[in-house]
Amino acid sequence: MTIVLNGSVGIPASSLSGVIPDANAPSGSVVQVVQGTYTVQQSTTSTSFVASGIAGSITPSSSSNKVLVEVSLNGVTTSASCFYTIYRDSTNLGIGTNNCFAVTSSTAGDNSINLRFLDSPGTTSSVTYTVYYKVSSGTGYTTVQGGSVITLSEIAA
Repeated sequence: MTIVLNGSVGIPASSLSGVIPDANAPSGSVVQVVQGTYTVQQSTTSTSFVASGIAGSITPSSSSNKVLVEVSLNGVTTSASCFYTIYRDSTNLGIGTNNCFAVTSSTAGDNSINLRFLDSPGTTSSVTYTVYYKVSSGTGYTTVQGGSVITLSEIAA
């Protein structure tokens, strides 16, 4: 097969190889993806946010690129409410009055929880995203009934 551009015969497609450098990736392109799977159940009785053990690190190739953080986990609380958020290093990215992304109730039993946030870390240094959680009372659990997954996708600016 030969590549034809503007009606002119170009170079054979078989001679094309390589990748588009990150700097030349079109805006919105996925530059890299990092994923981690966790199967160890964690629990807390803390009323302040604590790390769940569900975490992933990524090193953006450009400081203007964004990172899409996606988390899928199972959680349970024995009473009252359990709050889930995402930290970038030591910064809570949570929103609203509870500074979090999801709240579960003890009446719901096992909860399938999906967290998603598009972050602008503004760096080319490694950044770590960690799920934190807390309870209003009782005990909260993560990674119940299976595993938890965190996916970090760098998106070109």
